[in-house]
Amino acid sequence: MGKLFNVSASPHVRSGATTSTIMRDVAIALMPACAMGVYQFGIRALLILMVSTLTCAVTEYVYLLLTKRNQGPYECSAIVTGMLIGMNMPATVPLFIPIIGSVFAILVVKQVFGGLGQNFMNPALGARCFLFLCYAERMNAFAIPQKIGTAVLNYGAASVDGISGATPLAAMKAGETIRLFDAFTGFTGGVIGETSTAMILLGAAYLVGRKVISLRIPVAYLASFALFLVLFGGHGLDWYYVACQLCTGGLMLGAFFMATDYVTSPITKWGQIVFGILLGVLTGIFRLFGNNAEGVSYAIIIGNLLVPLIEKMTMPVPFGKGGRRHG
Repeated sequence: MGKLFNVSASPHVRSGATTSTIMRDVAIALMPACAMGVYQFGIRALLILMVSTLTCAVTEYVYLLLTKRNQGPYECSAIVTGMLIGMNMPATVPLFIPIIGSVFAILVVKQVFGGLGQNFMNPALGARCFLFLCYAERMNAFAIPQKIGTAVLNYGAASVDGISGATPLAAMKAGETIRLFDAFTGFTGGVIGETSTAMILLGAAYLVGRKVISLRIPVAYLASFALFLVLFGGHGLDWYYVACQLCTGGLMLGAFFMATDYVTSPITKWGQIVFGILLGVLTGIFRLFGNNAEGVSYAIIIGNLLVPLIEKMTMPVPFGKGGRRHG
């Protein structure tokens, strides 16, 4: 009798993971890409990341205080949302933009619908799309890394002046060629946290190693997008072009850190694969046939809205229910 056992109804889940530990791991995994962004774009990038993260945390605290809701143990989800919002900002934006985006993400996208676990779309992506609608010109003023001369980044765009200019995605959409090495390492123009595929993959490897995320959604997403490019990109089986597309824009950040969001992605295995394929096709459509060179944010948000339908279609049928009788 020295050891007591808890008896409960199935299913039985034994895991030391909590919302706090999961969010902490995600925040740690985002650090390499954030550090690279600060190295590229300077103290301004660090300031934007700090402002967006602090605004998210304070907004959530004040909302819970005013509504007298039980706050419980702090689960760090607002920190992750703030980091992602900052990473999706060009280093050229004024500070009021990440502040507005952070307040919108926490209040409108997250808390109005009941808080963590109830939001129907990723809060950081909802904020980014909202800011694109409100401040399109400022949100498209992409910064050029300070460590690189304009000769390296001048993809034929006369607007490149060492402060802001064309991104690699825009250059490829205009039919120009970019350097894959620069796109992979992050020495390209873009927003703060999406330019370095190497740092994003490093953080993703940490999440996979910690079993925070599985590879079903990212692999299905990236593979279906690559296949879409081969079929409809106009370059045929040009793996250099496909690799450049995979390593530019917000694709890697979206695939590993936002499409895998527990709340807004399917819970079934087949649902996650279908979800990833849907995101890949939508991103391909937006990038190849849309007016904007990017499409990850809108693809994931549309996918978030379709998650209930995907889960309904892929939910396993319990044994002995709905089956055909034989014999």
